[in-house]
Amino acid sequence: MANPHLVSSADTGLLVIDVQEKLFHMVARHEVVERDILFMLDVAATVQLPVLATEQYPKGLGGTIASIAAKVPGNRPDKVSFSCCGNPEVIQFFQREVRPKLILVGIETHVCVQQTALDLLTHGFQVFLPVDAVSCRYPQDHHIALRRMENAGVVLTTVEALAFELVGAAGTPEFKAISKLVQERMKLLSANSVHH
Repeated sequence: MANPHLVSSADTGLLVIDVQEKLFHMVARHEVVERDILFMLDVAATVQLPVLATEQYPKGLGGTIASIAAKVPGNRPDKVSFSCCGNPEVIQFFQREVRPKLILVGIETHVCVQQTALDLLTHGFQVFLPVDAVSCRYPQDHHIALRRMENAGVVLTTVEALAFELVGAAGTPEFKAISKLVQERMKLLSANSVHH
């Protein structure tokens, strides 16, 4: 019997929210957040999660940044509502794929991510938020949004915790692939801490 509090490759999808050219470089820790979103996308590809990426008013904010665009499907629903649920395509996609659990990554924590997370709960989804793969311009907005979402029922977690949950056990080819991704991420982390 699957634990309802854990994600699995059979019931989970990944939604990448508005990682766009004109805004992304303005958010706090954007290099680290970019690395962790890419890590999450590599994990999703390894365990074959359905992935969708959205763009907020791309005419004004530009398209998805190149590194992320290379790893997400080309069909990226655009929107003017801050919540991704304002575009019915988003909900329909994950319902079609039968994914009651959704991992959200992207920006900004207190605007599009938060409004999407709260709306998804209303639509009956379970929402998992790796706190290292979301960000916004000001730390206070980020921290308060995380508290508010957690109080509403969003599960706060990290990209690495989700990676190991999605493979579930050692000894599989997926586990080998995930271990490799985890090691690469560790190298990047230590390289980063040398620079700072």
